[in-house]
Amino acid sequence: MGGESERILLSGVCVLVAVVFLADSVLGFIRSKTTVNPLQPQKASTLVISGVYRISRNPMYLGMLLFLCAWALYIGNPLSAVGAVLFGVAMNVFQIGPEEKVLSEKFGKEYLDYCSKVRRWI
Repeated sequence: MGGESERILLSGVCVLVAVVFLADSVLGFIRSKTTVNPLQPQKASTLVISGVYRISRNPMYLGMLLFLCAWALYIGNPLSAVGAVLFGVAMNVFQIGPEEKVLSEKFGKEYLDYCSKVRRWI
């Protein structure tokens, strides 16, 4: 990567995009009157597929990942990127996989059709 100012600028862009993804995804859940709690996907009452959910099936997690990437860019230590990678792997295995299982059971074909059109991350 380039110099310090470019790193900081890119870090700021990551933060901005993260905030947009997080805010829009949470507001989408609130508008749909469904749970935001990722530990209880079975309580979802509505499948939210509008807003940033047209770009990513997991915009909240993507926002969190972007914050970690922003931090790694900001401090400029390549080892700090390991945290972002570990977060992505852990989310895929321990959170997203189980969530997808519950959502596919709960929403059936509608959810499977959505999965066929929108990528897991981006």
